Amino acid sequence: MLEIKSKKLTSDLFTGEYHSAFKGKGMSYKEVREYTPGDDVRFIDWNVSARFGHPFSKIFEEERELTVMLLIDISSSSLFGTYYGRKKDLITEIAAVLSFSAVNNNDKIGVIFYSDQVEKYIPPKKGRDHALYIVRELLTKEAKGKGTQLSSALKFFRNSTRQTSIAFILSDFLDANYEDALKVTGKKHDVIGIKVYDKMDMELPAVGLLQVQDAESGQTKWVDTNSSSVRKHYHDEFFRVTAYATDLFKKSGSDLLHVRTGDDYVKVLRRFFKSRSR
Repeated sequence: MLEIKSKKLTSDLFTGEYHSAFKGKGMSYKEVREYTPGDDVRFIDWNVSARFGHPFSKIFEEERELTVMLLIDISSSSLFGTYYGRKKDLITEIAAVLSFSAVNNNDKIGVIFYSDQVEKYIPPKKGRDHALYIVRELLTKEAKGKGTQLSSALKFFRNSTRQTSIAFILSDFLDANYEDALKVTGKKHDVIGIKVYDKMDMELPAVGLLQVQDAESGQTKWVDTNSSSVRKHYHDEFFRVTAYATDLFKKSGSDLLHVRTGDDYVKVLRRFFKSRSR
């Protein structure tokens, strides 16, 4: 089902926009053809033109050969969700769409699954079968670690990828101390973060006394959700973490998108692709 949905979204919506948003390495010479009005005179092949007695133009084609890497956060906090599904489910959908977008444009696609350690590395390759393998891993991969350490995943990415690449980081970014790693990575690679969050990550409902557990640390405590000061602190902490991520991505010259579970991520991606192509 995910394969069908992702392929349909890719073919209907993203093929042109993805291609325009992420340019290739440059232009390479392809062939010559007879000059037609409107051709750039700078590209007239004077040697061929002299040989045949009338003008010929050089034709160039874009060198694609892009490498796209997905850095997928599969830490325990990604298993949380109260509306539509878990954050992990939304991350999986977005990653599947990006994978098919890459292979449809004959680009390489690879994945780094991470928690507080690198859980699995799928080297970048081309082709539909490779995209299907990635989708299967997205659906079934479970983390050994519970916490989140983006800095380790970024270091692994830099060490395993020599050529300049496009890196999508899909996470809720409940993390810290990744400023230096992001800055170093952003100097060489085109980095795009996609922050996925749930409505209840932001707002705590007033439902009385609750025992809650931190998914990553395992710590439990009782919380009085009827307390307005408790709910405000919870709300403020979400925006503190969000502002932290936003600031770090901006400082590193990278982009950060925000997608909430239940919202239309297609609109967010399309808007981003169109802004990049401009």
